[in-house]
Amino acid sequence: MLKTVAAVATALFVTASPLAYAQAPSAAPPERLSAADWNKLTDLRIDLVKAALQLTPDQTKYWPPIEAAIRARAEYRQARLSYIAETMGKRAGSADVMGNHDPVAFLNHRADVLAQRSSDLKGLAEAWQPLYQTLSPEQKKRLATLAILVLHDMSDVVDRRRAQADEDD
Repeated sequence: MLKTVAAVATALFVTASPLAYAQAPSAAPPERLSAADWNKLTDLRIDLVKAALQLTPDQTKYWPPIEAAIRARAEYRQARLSYIAETMGKRAGSADVMGNHDPVAFLNHRADVLAQRSSDLKGLAEAWQPLYQTLSPEQKKRLATLAILVLHDMSDVVDRRRAQADEDD
């Protein structure tokens, strides 16, 4: 069990680490992933979770809604990041636009984005519920370990990006 979780975690980190550590020079904009790259990354993540869980034939019938929810969240994230990149690109060249922000509009937009993310996350939790109830204690332990490892790695990436942003300022 520990070997499986370690192998899955290692594969996840090896797959995601080039994306986390890749940094472009300050003068050039960072390279964005193509839609094919996003899809490949999503496929890898899904395969890693399935491999870690080692689902039984009875449990596999609960998997399609989970996979659909994971893919929907990934698509929304890709669209959100593309929108942010476009918006930041347009604003970067205009001092007038940067100086004339409407904080109320910003707060309303941010609330809408967070509500959508909350709804997507709730949908993912609802998709997981039927399968989670059928998991053995060993499978639940593997899923929890995988979730902790992924969340810890994401936290590290966020911290590194904040530190880089502080250095750039």
